Amino acid sequence: MSATAVHSLWTTAGGVTTAAPDEKFNAPVIEYTQLTPVLIVIGVAVLGVLVEAFVPRRARYYTQVFLTVVALVAAFAAVVGLAAGGYGTTKAHIAAMGAIAVDGPALFLQGVILLTSLVAVFTFAERRLDPESHGNRVDSFAAQAASVPGSDSEKAAVRAGFTTTEVFPLVLFSVAGMLVFPAANDLLTLFVALEVFSLPLYLLCAVARRKRLMSQEAAVKYFLLGAFSSAFLLFGIALLYGYAGSVSYAQIATVVDGSIQKIDPALADTMGNDALLLIGGAMILTGLLFKVGAVPFHMWTPDVYQGAPTPVTGFMAAATKVAAFGALLRLLYVVLPGLTWDLRPVMWGIAIVTMVGGAIVAITQTDIKRLLAYSSIAHAGFILAGVIAATPEGISSVLFYLGTYSFVTVGAFAVVTLVRDAGGEATHLSKWAGLGRRSPLVAAVFAVFLLAFAGIPLTSGFSGKFAVFKAAADGGAGGLVVVGVISSAIAAFFYIRVIVLMFFSKPKADGPTVAVPSPLTMTTIAVGVAVTVVLGLAPQYFLDLASQAGVFVR
Repeated sequence: MSATAVHSLWTTAGGVTTAAPDEKFNAPVIEYTQLTPVLIVIGVAVLGVLVEAFVPRRARYYTQVFLTVVALVAAFAAVVGLAAGGYGTTKAHIAAMGAIAVDGPALFLQGVILLTSLVAVFTFAERRLDPESHGNRVDSFAAQAASVPGSDSEKAAVRAGFTTTEVFPLVLFSVAGMLVFPAANDLLTLFVALEVFSLPLYLLCAVARRKRLMSQEAAVKYFLLGAFSSAFLLFGIALLYGYAGSVSYAQIATVVDGSIQKIDPALADTMGNDALLLIGGAMILTGLLFKVGAVPFHMWTPDVYQGAPTPVTGFMAAATKVAAFGALLRLLYVVLPGLTWDLRPVMWGIAIVTMVGGAIVAITQTDIKRLLAYSSIAHAGFILAGVIAATPEGISSVLFYLGTYSFVTVGAFAVVTLVRDAGGEATHLSKWAGLGRRSPLVAAVFAVFLLAFAGIPLTSGFSGKFAVFKAAADGGAGGLVVVGVISSAIAAFFYIRVIVLMFFSKPKADGPTVAVPSPLTMTTIAVGVAVTVVLGLAPQYFLDLASQAGVFVR
């Protein structure tokens, strides 16, 4: 029997009729214009890989920095163009055969991710902080990432002045995944986007120039725990597919609220099985809460923040949170609004332990990067209060908070890169004693960021916290607001403690020095301070922008 006949039998038996020869295959309809921001970033990332292969080593650094900055600026311009064209409001729709949502929250979050990444990339490109090595300027990344720490090949790479310029295309691949993540409109796209932005981050965490073993340990921890969270997410996707017979957000939502018209016979036995829905939804939430850094899925955060190169920590702390909270909002508001009351007690519990746990454990930290890590965990709890509000104001307040938080975070980690001793960055808190007398400007700037983290009035942190807590109170989560305010008070203690240490302690004779950065890091810090002050003094325009962008397309 011929292969064609066998194929014919198989397809007929499976209830599939083979297409007639004159029938045409329908090509997928892709709206390339509306996907421009993602396509620009991915295209330049691929170009960056080719640069590593074909451009002479001496020219790679400048080529990569130029390409990365151009890509992020062009992608941001594309996002602004789409928003101006009404795709955030009246023309919001589902693109790419149902895979990507082009709506207000997606465009707002993509804009924040691109701006944050652009500011963070300047710290990646910084080459004036470390002393010159063998006549060559060096950055925060290993001379040759593939060489074993302390080996002859690493020493030879340092002598030759090599630099790991691959970090720039890796950042772009990560950003591309982050742009898709909050806009994903089906579970498979969500999972692919998660992997696309996570895998480059695992690599970036491992390529620190100083303390390479600690950096590699951080990367391994992040990779292993990230693999666990991906497995949870994937298992949850499988269960939700069994429940709804589809991975599309809209289709799952119709099955959850009982408005489905047509049931697939093959899935009739499992469709509508609430056990699959509850377990699958919980597993997907676990995967997303891991990325957000919520307790009890936060174990990776302090070790990874401490071990990764500080520019990577700043980028990761800001951009990953924005992308993950965007995906979490879409999942809860588009796919599982029917489960709001089932999930509410669990989300309340997670938000409370995240706020309180992050704030209390931060008090015990002696390393500035670990302190900021626990601070980020507490902030995840504050943002979850807005997520739980389950109102349009909740969505817009979370969008605004993410915008304010990301710039403060990148700016704070940029300041951390400046305080240095013989071993590189001086991250132990005891080294920061008297910094206000030694370098008043750097200490004052860091104090501004700490006050914003603490939510002191006239900073963007206060505007963000006020918006989120107000939305939570209006949404019936008043108890959560009380816990949030108490946690903020606890958190304020350790932020103020650092400020007191910098300005009211005597500097040590063998204390660290403050490196003079190039205009790149200066720009990052200046943008951070400007956003912190402007959004603190005049937040209304940006709050209105967030509320206009707060409607998900279904």
